[in-house]
Amino acid sequence: MNNHPSDYLDKLSRFVAETRLEDLSESTLAAARDVVLDTVGAILGGSRLAENESLARLARTMSGAGHATILGHRVGRVQPVFAALVNATAGVALELDEGSRLGGGHPSIHVTPGAIAVTEEVGATGRAALEAVIVGYEVTSRIGTGVQAKSEVHSHGTWGTIGAAAATAKLLGYDAAATRQAMNLAMSMSPANTWTPCLEGATIRNLYPGRSEFQGIMAAYLGQCGFTAVNDGPADLYTSILGEGFDPEAVVAGWGDAGPIGPLRIEQNYTKYHACCLYNHPVLDAALALQQQDGFRAEAVKRIDVTAPPIVRIMANPAPENMLSAKFSIPYALAAALVRGETGAPAFYDQRVGDPAVRSLADRVEINSDPDMNMRRYDYPAARVAITLDDGRTLEGSAGAHYGDSHNPRPREDLLDKFRSLAGESLGDEATEQVIAAVGRLDSLDSVRELTGLLGG
Repeated sequence: MNNHPSDYLDKLSRFVAETRLEDLSESTLAAARDVVLDTVGAILGGSRLAENESLARLARTMSGAGHATILGHRVGRVQPVFAALVNATAGVALELDEGSRLGGGHPSIHVTPGAIAVTEEVGATGRAALEAVIVGYEVTSRIGTGVQAKSEVHSHGTWGTIGAAAATAKLLGYDAAATRQAMNLAMSMSPANTWTPCLEGATIRNLYPGRSEFQGIMAAYLGQCGFTAVNDGPADLYTSILGEGFDPEAVVAGWGDAGPIGPLRIEQNYTKYHACCLYNHPVLDAALALQQQDGFRAEAVKRIDVTAPPIVRIMANPAPENMLSAKFSIPYALAAALVRGETGAPAFYDQRVGDPAVRSLADRVEINSDPDMNMRRYDYPAARVAITLDDGRTLEGSAGAHYGDSHNPRPREDLLDKFRSLAGESLGDEATEQVIAAVGRLDSLDSVRELTGLLGG
């Protein structure tokens, strides 16, 4: 192979076009099935929010007839771009979708909704859907590894388009050249997203992955229409508009002749059990461990000093005004955890955000940053917490890999319980268990509709 600077895209596109499930380990397949289950659960949980119910109805009106399911709603089947738009938007709304510390961001919510929708549209098998999820996930996470995003850029959506395009190309049977073109087209269609909506609590932010899925699927089809792409879409985007640099060698680090060496990225993900931004998670784990060890009550806390990666300086507002902004407030999330012992979705509901006891403790949280802390590394703490009590004692703790990360996993039964809690309201208990079973044999389903037929709400 020559040394053309875009060789990394050739490697990625060949990986997408040539990878088959029979080439992958059972551990990869098991991880992928769990990621699909977790993502479907996040979608079903978020589907109950009023704006997502309205979006589902709007999508049905705008789309016209199609074969793709809007999860959690009985509005009829739609075109895959609209199903992916609605499902990905719902899936991020509760901040319970999984992610990748190695690549940054949340690969599955940018890949899985679109992969399922396109699989339905083309009438393919569960096996085909799982292949598309795995390769799309790998592409999304690896492109993220190469990106040095600008500080004001929120990773949701920005490099998810390329993963959505890769998954779609896989399902459409594209060869490596057509796959590369689809991925480059997708990069030129990437949304440009900032952190501002998160911090203000503007729910347009929840459209970030939905828009990314919509554009990524479209990109794969635009190649069929004759549209052409730049030669190196990621470098074009991330060395100028959205990034401060892009490292193509980092994208394919540890890559052999036949593809990635070692576990695929979908095996190295994290699962969320706190319904808030990832940067809260090591902080919450460290603080809750101290409370469990010592048994102190929240009323006995005089002051809390938190040290975390530099980005947390924008997440220091102790008085968020609504559910979404509370999920991006470290003082609020920490205070809610210590006062009410709660970090799941209900802890952040609008009616809870103004709790006086939580607000009082949040005002006593001081946020500091350590430039050596970085969520992409595991050899250094991701958070330190020092809790000073009224009796004069100071309790100190730290966390690296948060509980739920592949480096610090929780029992699989916790993943299933999380799914049940998110899906039950939409599906009922019996259908919820049927979905768990169907995802568990996804790669043997003759049609992905055996799964999606259970997910209409």
